[in-house]
Amino acid sequence: MRSSQRLTVALACAEDDWPHEGWPGPDDPYVGRAVRVDPPYDALHEGEPDVVVLRCAEPATSFPGLLRALGGRGVPVIVVSPRTDTETVVGVFRGGAGYLAEGDYCTHMLSSAVMAATVGHTYLSPTACAALREGARRMPAAGDAIERLRALLSPRERQVMELLSTGLGAQEIGLRLRLSEKTIRNNLSNIYAKLDARGSTDAVLRWLGATPAAPVLRM
Repeated sequence: MRSSQRLTVALACAEDDWPHEGWPGPDDPYVGRAVRVDPPYDALHEGEPDVVVLRCAEPATSFPGLLRALGGRGVPVIVVSPRTDTETVVGVFRGGAGYLAEGDYCTHMLSSAVMAATVGHTYLSPTACAALREGARRMPAAGDAIERLRALLSPRERQVMELLSTGLGAQEIGLRLRLSEKTIRNNLSNIYAKLDARGSTDAVLRWLGATPAAPVLRM
């Protein structure tokens, strides 16, 4: 990928609060440049980044503020935070943003998450995935409802969803299952229809039982 085609990322964080000063590197395959945007993120009105990375201590307050600054523009967001409690992670995920827990990712994963966000995939670091699953496990009487929902999917579609819910994108899932990316995307389209999901984020929430499932017709 040529430099001119690489992505522009807005780093929404306080001054001197970004731990990866060398990122993106000159050989980064996805990200071409990162531009610092200080709170309250008014500078976001002056440009159109491909992705916004929000680094904050308290996503419950900072994430809604960032969304207000974006003013309804559909710019993908990735949250980087030390918070790993289930309520925080589920709240960010339901808001449509990816989540990388501090100390749980490397700059390569960060670049992959940025790229995934541009194609509609919500990326989670391993600890964030675990928090989301824990939230689903705690829901009262969630087990039976989850199993009924999962029974709508074929064995292959269940494999795809299991990998999707661990933070993998279509290309990575295809490599794991030795299938083409096109086949995986076709599987995902079928899954979204069966689960009555609007996209990957909604599908994962339903798969894990972290959100109430709408009535689904058996297909």
